[in-house]
Amino acid sequence: QVQVVESGGGLVQAGGSLKLVCTVSGITFRNFPMGWFRQTPGKEREGVSCINSGGSTTYYADSVKGRFTISRDNAENTLYLNMGSLKPDDTAMYYCAAVYKWTPPTLFTYEYDYWGQGTQVTVAS
Repeated sequence: QVQVVESGGGLVQAGGSLKLVCTVSGITFRNFPMGWFRQTPGKEREGVSCINSGGSTTYYADSVKGRFTISRDNAENTLYLNMGSLKPDDTAMYYCAAVYKWTPPTLFTYEYDYWGQGTQVTVAS
């Protein structure tokens, strides 16, 4: 069974930083492009960032570019999202997802095949 588990969310003040972690099992992680998404109640889930299977290519939504960094450690089956200069608008449930096909920028929810349950990030002003 494929398992995708996010962690690292929490409450931070505006301007602060958080590091999200996604651990994946049940698939050959190193073969899968990965993405981070976020969703606020009442809004559609939006793509935040994605990374190819080897970790050499990344894409970011305009809203987070320059503030967030996606990375992966294929030896540990782990995906990361370093978030800095956080804003209240970054408050959301953050989801990790795996996709079979790399069609950059792979930031649409329909493209992804496996999803985690999410980790909550709350940014206070």
